Amino acid sequence: MKIYWDGKSKNIIGTRLRELRNKEGISQKTLAAQLQTEGAEFNELTILRIEKGQRFVSDLEVAALAKHFHVSADYLLGLPDKKGKDTSK
Repeated sequence: MKIYWDGKSKNIIGTRLRELRNKEGISQKTLAAQLQTEGAEFNELTILRIEKGQRFVSDLEVAALAKHFHVSADYLLGLPDKKGKDTSK
């Protein structure tokens, strides 16, 4: 498997994840616990490393985070939504 890495961040969802978590007013520990209750394998360190761009994120993890926050995977990835609107702003 080839991993695309720009040498700075190992993922592109970290900033969005932090924004969504802060918007809900929950800690990394609380988010991890909520995701675990939903059947996803996350812990506090996982959330921290994703937010800091220190960890690659699998497609299953992106899907679990999108489902939890009721957003699209495209939104987490900063891609245009289905109407062609840029969601990165």
